[in-house]
Amino acid sequence: MNALNQFADSTTGVVYIHSSPAALCPHVEWALSDALDCRANLKWTAQPAFDGQLRATTNWTGPVGTGARLASVLRSWQMLRFEVTEDPSEGVDGERFAHVPGLGLWHGATSANGDVMVGEQRLRSILEQGRGDVYAQLDHVLGTAWDAELEQFRLGGVGGEVTWLAS
Repeated sequence: MNALNQFADSTTGVVYIHSSPAALCPHVEWALSDALDCRANLKWTAQPAFDGQLRATTNWTGPVGTGARLASVLRSWQMLRFEVTEDPSEGVDGERFAHVPGLGLWHGATSANGDVMVGEQRLRSILEQGRGDVYAQLDHVLGTAWDAELEQFRLGGVGGEVTWLAS
């Protein structure tokens, strides 16, 4: 950590590619390699939840904000199902990004134990809007639809090989 900076310089996280067409896998690896400035040599395995699709998981180490950069790169392919996490570090909350075709990209801040955190101002805004169903708005902020859609794909990863990447 930089002595002049009260925040961490680097952090860690995980990229979960839950489902990708085989033809797209090399492009995903190239994009991750470029974003992390190191070679991504992912170990692709069959995704049991979706015939003909592959999955891969990689841990990463890099500067704070790398999770957002990785999610931005991966969202270019709308057919991917993926999650990117960035662990909390000194002075910086963690983050989770989830992408599902048809739902798009979701983002939430996370606590040290991985819970999604919703800030006071966001909660006040939801309550003050008073439009529609507050429960539906909270479900959206918490990423409930993304979690429901991805759960079957997460289970497909038990026993899968994990690769470490560092920038």
